Amino acid sequence: MAEWFKHLYWADIGQACLDTLSMLGAALAFTVLLGLPLGLLLFLTGKRQLHQALGVYRVLSVIVNVLRSLPFIILLIVLIPLTTLLMGTSLGVPGTIPPLVVGCTPFFARLVETALREVDRGVVEATQAMGASTWQIVRHTLLPEARGGLLAAVTVTAIVLVDYTAMAGVIGGGGLGDLAIRFGYQRFQTDVMVVTVVLLLVLVQVLQSVGDKLVVHFSRK
Repeated sequence: MAEWFKHLYWADIGQACLDTLSMLGAALAFTVLLGLPLGLLLFLTGKRQLHQALGVYRVLSVIVNVLRSLPFIILLIVLIPLTTLLMGTSLGVPGTIPPLVVGCTPFFARLVETALREVDRGVVEATQAMGASTWQIVRHTLLPEARGGLLAAVTVTAIVLVDYTAMAGVIGGGGLGDLAIRFGYQRFQTDVMVVTVVLLLVLVQVLQSVGDKLVVHFSRK
């Protein structure tokens, strides 16, 4: 058994896990911070919504669709100059945050828009009829009514980010993906590859389980 895992250095694997969690946490926070307002804007300016502005909606929609359609590996390379300008490096954990956020924010914004569209229109119109402002409608009606869908959107986005953090290892992004590529693939150390893949699978399962429980919990309220 020991012979099968002779290339494993648990300190390196532990550090890679911490790097992956750091990338995931930071990127998810910024993605939600930017993607939620963008999704709200897409919803509010859409057809038959509170602030219908089809010209604005089309422009935002095109931008979101273009960014969503770019393969993440290409986005990583294209954003290297911007990442270096913002973070001072394009390598390691700091070098992965900008492309992760740019890659996932449009995706999350679409999920937010979809979740908001599922809110009963009658509830929104009733709130509007009582003289509520747009901010009050958003804060007290749209977001509470859509919280189950929004939590599901955060869960899906977190899982996508795990995938992207692993892919960032191609350009030396750090984390489990970087470990798998440098040692598992380039040095043919199968044991390292197997352990990193298993850890990524476990992380995804934990995220999905926690997300599902939160959705069920808050949907009952």
